[in-house]
Amino acid sequence: MFGKFMPREGRFFDFFNEHAELACRGTVELAALMSNLDELSRRRPAIEALEKEADKVTHDCIEMLHQVFITPLDRDQIHKLVTTMDDILDLSEDVAQCVDLYDIHRVGPEAKVLADICVRCTERTRDAVALLGDMSRGQEILNICKEIDRLETDADQVMRSAIAKLFREEADAKEILKQK
Repeated sequence: MFGKFMPREGRFFDFFNEHAELACRGTVELAALMSNLDELSRRRPAIEALEKEADKVTHDCIEMLHQVFITPLDRDQIHKLVTTMDDILDLSEDVAQCVDLYDIHRVGPEAKVLADICVRCTERTRDAVALLGDMSRGQEILNICKEIDRLETDADQVMRSAIAKLFREEADAKEILKQK
């Protein structure tokens, strides 16, 4: 009976969807940066702004988690989902900042491929997150997760190939450190 008077549910799925959309926008910006490093002065602030916006969504979601009595998912799962999605934009921001800090003027085609895979992963994540409110679509969510896993495997292969190529073809040790 006491639970009837406590706050319920909140707008967690709205937070998840908003965060997933921000992550998509961030990886699109990152992919554009990897395609044209000359756009660093425009793309880096855009990624940083999206990351700050996502931090606010994360904060608001966690704050709501502490205010409601009944949640639509397990509290730990909600926390893990929103903080893991936040990592996507944190890492995108890190890449943009490293391009600037390390004064990188060129990247190999593998960096562009990896950025494109990131875009596809975040798009599929957004699609899966949009379905979370309807657990009758669990199989659909699992299929999307399998696709994301496959994309992650593809990214691992591209990364290993890029590192091998870098060590085979780049003679300048400083450039190897920057590119790696």
